[in-house]
Amino acid sequence: MAVELELWQEAFRSVEDIHTLLNLSKRPAKPVMMANYFEKLSTIFLVSDNYLFHAAAYNRYFNLLRSSAAAVAAGQASKKDSPAVTEADITKNASFVILAALSIPVISTSRSRGALADIDEARKNKHQRLTNLLGMSQAPTRAALFKEIQARGLLKRARPEIRDLYNILEVDFHPLSICKKISPILAQIGSDPELGKYVVPLQQVILTRLFQQLSQVYESVELKYVMGLAQFPEPFQVSSSMIEKFIMNGCKKGDLAIRIDHATGVLTFDNDVFSAAKALHPGSGAGSAETEVTAVQRLQITPAEIVRSQLTRLAKTLYVTCQYVDTAFVEDQRKSRAAALERAESGMGQEHAAILERRQTIERRKQTAASAAAQKAKEEETRKRMKLQEAQAAETERRKRDELEREQRRQKEEVRKVQQAELVQQLEELKKSDAKVDLTGVDLEDLDTTKIRILKVQALEKEKNKVNEQLRITAKRIDHLERAFRQEEIKHLPEDFERQRKRDLEEYEKTKEETLRDAEQKHKDDVALKNRLSRLVTPYEEFTRQVRGSRAADFEKRRKTAEREYEEKKAARIREHRQRKQREREEAVARERAEREEQERLEREAEEKAAAEEEKRARLAEEKVQRDEDRRLAHSHHSFLSLQLTPTTGNDKKQQRSRCNAKKKL
Repeated sequence: MAVELELWQEAFRSVEDIHTLLNLSKRPAKPVMMANYFEKLSTIFLVSDNYLFHAAAYNRYFNLLRSSAAAVAAGQASKKDSPAVTEADITKNASFVILAALSIPVISTSRSRGALADIDEARKNKHQRLTNLLGMSQAPTRAALFKEIQARGLLKRARPEIRDLYNILEVDFHPLSICKKISPILAQIGSDPELGKYVVPLQQVILTRLFQQLSQVYESVELKYVMGLAQFPEPFQVSSSMIEKFIMNGCKKGDLAIRIDHATGVLTFDNDVFSAAKALHPGSGAGSAETEVTAVQRLQITPAEIVRSQLTRLAKTLYVTCQYVDTAFVEDQRKSRAAALERAESGMGQEHAAILERRQTIERRKQTAASAAAQKAKEEETRKRMKLQEAQAAETERRKRDELEREQRRQKEEVRKVQQAELVQQLEELKKSDAKVDLTGVDLEDLDTTKIRILKVQALEKEKNKVNEQLRITAKRIDHLERAFRQEEIKHLPEDFERQRKRDLEEYEKTKEETLRDAEQKHKDDVALKNRLSRLVTPYEEFTRQVRGSRAADFEKRRKTAEREYEEKKAARIREHRQRKQREREEAVARERAEREEQERLEREAEEKAAAEEEKRARLAEEKVQRDEDRRLAHSHHSFLSLQLTPTTGNDKKQQRSRCNAKKKL
């Protein structure tokens, strides 16, 4: 269920628990259960990108399916206890087993040169735990899986494209066309939803084989040419940065020995015979199957392998030579062999006696084991009897628990009645108490236990405030007393300081003496080391002088070539710079001329627009003046008519005279 819900951490913990239960169980598990166990375990390993243990788990699952199908066919097992398997299922699962084994990275992802010992130990413990989950005695390897695949003949049962993929990766040698041949197979695998999860690890294996085979043919190759070889179908193409990252990881793990020169765009394969890189013998990285099963074809022995096996071949040759040249050597060997035979004959009786004693020991142990088995059976019978007694005791306990529950219900009812009686009693006590509880305005009929408690809390709060005030006064008195103690203590502080200063000075002198003694001893050791190492200075300087002398001419030649290339590139850059400056000046002049013409055009348009605006404002001003003059004349005429038509009174004579004066002014 955890696998179906994709709770992978919980699934792994459940797998460990199931494995523990399987080990504790005396009866073997059914094949259906074990098949389900290994299938889910392979899924967990695949999600965690642990392709090695994923392939091992799927291999166990496939072996279980085949054995179950064979048992059903032979009539030794029922279909109920064994999973139903058809020929199509065998072909499909065989293809999955081979593809999972091919997906195991050839470049190790679990080791690195110079790794810490505790990290390696932790990784070893982790692999041991995973190996125990698979029920294997030792950790699986890529070589062992391929060996088992060939021994069981799974290649004949797998799909044709999977067989072709195996031959291309593990049998054939074609560095210039490996990606081209695998691309249609990779596209076919990627189109299958179940097989598509193996495309990414397969790309890592393909790139590893590509560089391993290229290292046997070339010493250096252009990086652009390698990028052209490493072409995969859509959408599984890899970028140049991904390939460079892959090369860096392979060099870090010690499976590849490649240098990338980005200045010249060249990829160089390291051919130093004394290098410690494991990649100097191609295809040897991270559990590949070169030594135990069908190996990646190798054209020749590398210089590194020749150097590594030089001492071994020399020892074998010297041994054979001694046998032919030195007769005393052969005679000594013959005498040693005869002495060994004599010792064996003389010790035969003693060895026979030891064998008899061992047989007696085995008999005693058998008797002890039989007694232990009888004792265990007796203990089992006792355990069953105790289990029956425990069941009877549990039944008795259940009856007692039911009786206790009934008693508790009865007690709760009695408590409720008692609480009602206590409520009445508390109310009476509250009325008669000396806590001075104010009951004015309180309906005594509505009081319950909570309200009575609140009234009591209020009374207690008043009492608490009173006690706090007393505590404050007491604390103030204690504060004054403590202050007096400290004033008295100040008198004795100088004496205590002087004692502490003397004690610190003694500690300082002791530490200083130890430091000087350690420094003097370290100086003597350093001087002795210098005297030992000074004897190496003369051979080192002589060797350095020889190397520098041998490489001076080569360096001078390269320096002159580099200077010549530098001068040529410098002259080309100067010409290019001058041409670019000339173009920039011409473009700036043209741009300035265009800006000046545009500015003049904008100024002319602005002047014309300002003149038109000025003329428009003048015309509007004249029209406004004319309208104001007409309005004043009309108003004056209307005022004159109103003066003639309106009858005057004594009170209006002043207004009429003012209007006449205003008219005259107008």
